[in-house]
Amino acid sequence: MNKTDIIIIGAGPVGLFTVFEAGLLGLNCVLIDNLDKPGGQCAELYPEKPIYDIPGVPYQTAQEHVDALLEQIKPFSYELHLSERVDLVEEIDLDGDQFWKVKTTESKEFISKNIFIAAGAGSFEPRRPPNIVDPDKYINKGVEYAVRSVDKYTNKDVFIFGGGDSALDWTVELSKTAKSISLVHRRDAFRGAQHTEELMRKLVKEKKVNLLTPYLIDSILGEEKVNSITLKNFDTNEIESFDADELIFLFGLNKKLGPILDWDIDLNNKKIQVNTENYQTSKNGIFAVGDINDYPGKLDLILSGFHETTLAVQEAYKRIHPGERVPFGYTTSNSKLQEKLGVKK
Repeated sequence: MNKTDIIIIGAGPVGLFTVFEAGLLGLNCVLIDNLDKPGGQCAELYPEKPIYDIPGVPYQTAQEHVDALLEQIKPFSYELHLSERVDLVEEIDLDGDQFWKVKTTESKEFISKNIFIAAGAGSFEPRRPPNIVDPDKYINKGVEYAVRSVDKYTNKDVFIFGGGDSALDWTVELSKTAKSISLVHRRDAFRGAQHTEELMRKLVKEKKVNLLTPYLIDSILGEEKVNSITLKNFDTNEIESFDADELIFLFGLNKKLGPILDWDIDLNNKKIQVNTENYQTSKNGIFAVGDINDYPGKLDLILSGFHETTLAVQEAYKRIHPGERVPFGYTTSNSKLQEKLGVKK
């Protein structure tokens, strides 16, 4: 049985940054994720999506952000266990002290005084187009639910379906390289950022984007791969045909908390309730950081998760070293930390 200072469930950006904050305090971590690579949704669903709101970084792709975090935590002690899920969490007593034991789907067991749930939205899968029978038969043959490579869409007739941030972001981004780009939505109103919608509508006026509203996918045609589609016009009920090479369905995710529902933690609308002093849950020693948690004023932003886990790690240290002062110090003035981080003077 592996004993560690912090068990982190979820290896997305907030989980990775937890390793950094723990490392600054001399704590070691075990990271567990059911995906086959670190980075969470950033790596799995939109690795090439641009991110603009990380302080001090004007622009980077989601994968570049993950790579930077992995580079940042290299000096610190952690284990990474991928392609497995935490199925069991139970409280145990060791020599009169309270610990948590977790067991994974690979039958690995870990014990710690602290568990950090950094599972993003929990387990997730993309929503399929509701009226298409087995759209997945065209996966990698013209149908995708995320953009994993911008180059794939170069000089292609691309149709994007959706009305949120991802649909708007990729419409703008892929308009630079696609042969043609069409944005299909059931109404002429969008849920994404106003600035991105304005960019999209500007591209429509410049005839660089074809906006199709109010339309819904009616059928996907093709033998070995997608070669055309039909769309239904909500206003007229007419069916129209279009040549198509690539279809990107961005209807969001079906979010599932999975085994977390069985851990007897207080929830609010399928999110984990926490306090805002240290982001601890209703169970002492179990913390929830990032998009998985809920509290008054909560914003689902990566940078919010960074703040949350920074404070939570302070409490984790106190649980491991009761009565001791947390050794807080600025990295800019701590020569030992700078040496560990490889800072050149």
